[in-house]
Amino acid sequence: MKIFQQQILNTIILTGTFFLSACSTQVSSSSESEQEKKSNHASAMQKSKQLNQTYQVKIIEKFNEPWAMTALPSGQLLVTERKGKLKLFNPTTQQQIEVQGLPKVAYGGQGGLGDLAVHPQFEQNQYIYLSYVEAGQGGYGAVVARGELDLTDAKKPQIKNLKTIWQQIPKVSGQGHYSHRILFGTDGKLWLSSGDRQKFEPAQDMKSNLGKILRLNDDGTPVTDNPFFSQGAIEKQIWSLGHRNPLGLAFDLKNQLWTVEMGPKGGDELNRVIKGQNYGYPLVSNGDHYDGTDIPDHSTRPEFQAPEISWTPVISPSSLIFYNGNQFPAWKNKALIGGLSSEAIVVVDTEVKPVQEVQRLKMKQRIRALLENQDGSIWVLEDGKNAKLLKLVAKE
Repeated sequence: MKIFQQQILNTIILTGTFFLSACSTQVSSSSESEQEKKSNHASAMQKSKQLNQTYQVKIIEKFNEPWAMTALPSGQLLVTERKGKLKLFNPTTQQQIEVQGLPKVAYGGQGGLGDLAVHPQFEQNQYIYLSYVEAGQGGYGAVVARGELDLTDAKKPQIKNLKTIWQQIPKVSGQGHYSHRILFGTDGKLWLSSGDRQKFEPAQDMKSNLGKILRLNDDGTPVTDNPFFSQGAIEKQIWSLGHRNPLGLAFDLKNQLWTVEMGPKGGDELNRVIKGQNYGYPLVSNGDHYDGTDIPDHSTRPEFQAPEISWTPVISPSSLIFYNGNQFPAWKNKALIGGLSSEAIVVVDTEVKPVQEVQRLKMKQRIRALLENQDGSIWVLEDGKNAKLLKLVAKE
């Protein structure tokens, strides 16, 4: 029988009612997990304090199948919609304008327009990066393109000189597990998550960039100190391998990269991303295949990097941030994970051993994306059609 990590979830739901700009239901959840540790990691366990951080939820706007958002230096938001639209939203005026110059996307399944990021020197170069799915020889695959966001005409924002700088190799059949999260590090390098595309074996194939975390220069070329740079053209891109569907990618406040990944039937993972490491999928997982076929647990193959925490039942993670603001003191330095099937925001303390879930916010809707605002509030995007943009603020 499959051996899963034991998780104990004690959830205290405080009554409340959603108003257009009123208090949310407050949830405190604890999860005490026995983490699978390598034998040389038998250190004393430090128990994390369970949190009861209060907050309010304000409903701000609605979007159609949003997937990601980012903030411009002006405070305006850019929001992607999966069918191929990019919206520029002004929180002050509540106005949203469609950005022109978007590429054709292959919408369907989990595909369409995906993530976006602005260059660290955006105010100088106006560079914007988009990930999306395109059709081509062999099937479908994610690509990343770079262009210039022209805001000269406030009523007609547009992207100019859009050029593809990276693509998933190979393109394959099916429309799932693209992942295609993109993120800039403090070193100015571009990080990407590339899912296994539901094909399993590519996650262990160094001739494919599927099932990998990748590190590139801002023009899409591989970084010379990547762990496999001395090998072939694909290997040069790779930072780590053995990933399934990494949908969240974020740096903590110590500049450590983390990814949160959807497991198969059970075994969602939060992983500390380490240079050159193999995370084992599909050879190991704390979940099973959907048809019930067993996958060996991480504990059976200590040569693979095990997750810092995993979830069974799953939370279906969609996104990841590390909170650095002041509106929610108890969440400072904590990981916040958007949950789809769990309809929650899961708060995790990554500084204790073992890593532990310390609070769960019941949002009553599938959560697609999270973003910390400049004032320390948190933007939250629901998933699906007619999805709400929410704002978490300190409780008055």
